Amino acid sequence: MAALLVIIFVASIAIGVPICYGLGLVSFIGIHSLSAIPNTVVFTKMFNGLNSFTLLAVPLFILAANLMNEGEITEKLIDCCNALVGHFQGGLAYSNILVSMIFAGISGSSQADTAGVGKIFIPAMEKQGYDKGTSVGVTAASSTLGSIIPPSITMVVYAGIANVSTGALFMTGIVPGILLGLAMMAVVKFYAKKKNFPKCKRVPIREALKLVYRSMPALLTPIILIGGIVSGMFTPTESAAFACMYALLVGIFFYRTIKVGNLPRILIETMKMSSLSLFALATANALGELLSYYQLNVLVQNFFLGLAGGRLVFLLVVVAFFLFVGTFMDAVPAMILFVPIILPSAVALGISPVILGLIIVVTLALGLVTPPYGLCLLLASSISGITIEDAFKGTLPYFLSSLVVLLLMLLFPNLWLAIPSALFPGLF
Repeated sequence: MAALLVIIFVASIAIGVPICYGLGLVSFIGIHSLSAIPNTVVFTKMFNGLNSFTLLAVPLFILAANLMNEGEITEKLIDCCNALVGHFQGGLAYSNILVSMIFAGISGSSQADTAGVGKIFIPAMEKQGYDKGTSVGVTAASSTLGSIIPPSITMVVYAGIANVSTGALFMTGIVPGILLGLAMMAVVKFYAKKKNFPKCKRVPIREALKLVYRSMPALLTPIILIGGIVSGMFTPTESAAFACMYALLVGIFFYRTIKVGNLPRILIETMKMSSLSLFALATANALGELLSYYQLNVLVQNFFLGLAGGRLVFLLVVVAFFLFVGTFMDAVPAMILFVPIILPSAVALGISPVILGLIIVVTLALGLVTPPYGLCLLLASSISGITIEDAFKGTLPYFLSSLVVLLLMLLFPNLWLAIPSALFPGLF
């Protein structure tokens, strides 16, 4: 029966059935075939899977990003970053990455980054003389930082699944996220002379300081959010709610770009975007019940404990597996399905659940730019109007630079615990 379920799932993906429906179909058929489990378990697990205070952060962070884009806060960040680095050769590419690093510290969503930043940067880069592949590649690749630099929606979900501290996981993602951004900037520098990237006029210091001042509300947001979580002032879900209120107030009263009449449209767009991830998460919960019946976690643990190579081999297999999964599945359902299976093996091998979460989050973030499903790649290519194949060719150098950083994370896993260990001394 297990083989038949795999065939059904693969076939549904192959004919273009959305992932969430494929997961639900396999769940229902699999549980229906088991006399020991009633069919109502499918719907009970779907409901209970979403009945979580932690998961409220998902739509709230998406709403915060939509409010930022509507309030033109993103444009203010772009103007500020262009003033700081635009005069270098390849300045718009550097600015693109820098904006994504800052935007990541506010929205927690890679897709929102691609949509908000990409619609401005991609046409601007093409107009200045960058080829379409580079414009799309830099935008899509840097958007993945939204899932890594805290706050992060995928980290919130993982923390709920693995029962680890969200604050500790957030702190673990700061240094790798910055390294990933710097690695992408190194690629830009390499191609800047090779492809003769253009540069912008240097902005006078007085004007640059003025732009930094106008961007200050947005620049302060990551500090307020992360500081509030680490200090215990509010939970990650409460920080997401705070981000929404902060973006709304800044957009209405500071920049005066958000109109009250536009709020219903913003809320509807948020619900549409949120429903995609949350429905997939619900059906993944139902499938997780089926997988637990077959005790896959025990089989996986026995396999890895008997495998030579220890922790490094285990982490390499995890990365390879989630890179494959990320080509056709979103990060949230992938974690719901497979983290409970893999986590016991990691603990048995002495790997911190926080480090495992960081590696899984980074790996699945890279899946956002790998065809055929890579959502950030699809969004960026649709903005530019190029094929997914050409878009991936432009993204590939930045993708490979991220893989190098990921390899460093595998080789020195405990190094990334330095910041959370200092901030949460009793946790490790």
